[in-house]
Amino acid sequence: MLSALTFGEWRGHDRDDLGVREAAGFDAPYPWWESFDDPVLNRVVEAALESNFDLATAVARVEQARARARIATAARLPAMQASLGAVGFDAPTNAGLGAQLEELGLGPDAFAAFDVSLPDRLDQTTYSAGADVAYEVDFWGRDRNAALSAGAQREAHHADYRAVRMGMIAQTVATYLEIVDLRRQRGFAGETVDILREWTSLERDRYDRGVGDIRDVYALRRSLADAEASLPGVDERLADAQGRLKVLLGGQEHVLVGTLPDAMPTSTMQPVPTGVPAEALAQRPDVAAARQRLAAAHYALGARRAALLPSLSLSGSIGLQSLDTADWFDPDQWFRNLSSNLLAPVFQGGRLRGDVALAEAALDEAAATYGHAVAKATAEVETALVALASTRHRAALLATFAEEARAEATLQEQRYTSGVGGYVAFLAASQMNVGAKAARAAAERDLAYARLALHRALGGAWSSDAVGLNSPGYGEVAALPGSAVDRVQGE
Repeated sequence: MLSALTFGEWRGHDRDDLGVREAAGFDAPYPWWESFDDPVLNRVVEAALESNFDLATAVARVEQARARARIATAARLPAMQASLGAVGFDAPTNAGLGAQLEELGLGPDAFAAFDVSLPDRLDQTTYSAGADVAYEVDFWGRDRNAALSAGAQREAHHADYRAVRMGMIAQTVATYLEIVDLRRQRGFAGETVDILREWTSLERDRYDRGVGDIRDVYALRRSLADAEASLPGVDERLADAQGRLKVLLGGQEHVLVGTLPDAMPTSTMQPVPTGVPAEALAQRPDVAAARQRLAAAHYALGARRAALLPSLSLSGSIGLQSLDTADWFDPDQWFRNLSSNLLAPVFQGGRLRGDVALAEAALDEAAATYGHAVAKATAEVETALVALASTRHRAALLATFAEEARAEATLQEQRYTSGVGGYVAFLAASQMNVGAKAARAAAERDLAYARLALHRALGGAWSSDAVGLNSPGYGEVAALPGSAVDRVQGE
């Protein structure tokens, strides 16, 4: 199913519509990040889409590719340019043609015999207005293949833009999740420090009263020192993550003020819909880009082969010509000039054959790259699915352990308040409860990362409805040549 989907079907080498079509603009893929069900995350991603510098750079590259495609398409059309000229001629009569007439005995004396006098100089200005036309008949499809190759390259840059967009959004979501998790871990670490401080103080008091062991005091002091020493590291990582998020937002710090929550998005625990369709791989931008570059390499090879064959070019001009500009609108003053040339390469030192060999090697490279992209996409999706399942199982186990630790802490608190339990047991249960909550929060973070990894592996959303919306929206994907398909499938 995957092979039939990703490699497509070749429908004939003489169809113009195999190339990509010009897109009106940048279509917005399906907003898969909204599946985290976090309004704050949605606002952060939207701000990044508006201000990210890497995304702006990718947009500029797409615009360049569009311009190159328009330039390549223009070669298939006739070229016409208007002309407006004035040619002045001023020369002595006894020079040039006049000198030749004198040698033939037709000088001024001969004309004087007929009462005709020649001027000393010949002065004449001719005015013209017209249009010059040039056109090369594309018998062998050289210009057509060049235009199709440029169009496929344009769509490859569209896919590159989507890859940058996908990577930027994934980085934004991952950094956001990291910040939320670090804020939670900072709170848990603070709770642990408070518990250890009280426990250490209690144990020191017990030792001073002669009912405690100094080794217990030292052990608690060591645990307290370790817990306090971890706080600056958490603060440092939090500051680093917030700085990275600001860069992703293009420096718009005001978006983050008072918005970041202290809780992980709850929807990360929701299961992935069963039966993720293989069609979802078609939306991966790296696969789309490799596919388009394979098509571009095929069309480029066709253009190089066509350059070996004769070419027919037509050129000409038509317009009005007169010694007086007042006669420009006189139909009798029209002129025309038409010419045709048939040119065939005879000897160019093997340059054209070398161009064909180079294009064939480029096609082989593009076919191998495309095959690698498909294999990589398949492996990454399979890995992401396994990782998501295992992370979900681990999160469920830690959630159960956290519930047990919470129940134990509640029980010890009740025992202490009722006078049947010790305060040390209550503190120990409270510390275990905080540790279990921290472990559960870390598991939820890992689960969110695993879910994000699956989004990235699939190139977006995974539901059947979203796949259609999330598929390449910047033009139709060019169909692949049959020879290229055979090459890749034979790898």
